[in-house]
Amino acid sequence: MPKAYWIGHVDVNNPEGYKAYVAANAEPFRKYGARFLVRGGQFENPEGSTRSRNVVLEFKDYATALACYNSPEYQHAITLRTPHSVGDIIIVEGYDGVQPGDS
Repeated sequence: MPKAYWIGHVDVNNPEGYKAYVAANAEPFRKYGARFLVRGGQFENPEGSTRSRNVVLEFKDYATALACYNSPEYQHAITLRTPHSVGDIIIVEGYDGVQPGDS
């Protein structure tokens, strides 16, 4: 079963207020086994549009990624995030098939 990912693009307009969201998301991320693959960091945007912060979280599977997002704990965290930021989050199933160069 392929892993799944949250891909977030966020502009934080109040870093101090955003800290409450970061503290609140720790519990659902731990509970659902989320693992940060990207958390801010340097980036280039050669095509399209983006936001100032990029985040990629890995989950064991698609159902777990959805359950985390829909959990009461994460829904509460959203209420702490939205006054202090604007963003886009997608939840996507990973690819577990043939790769370039595979026989």
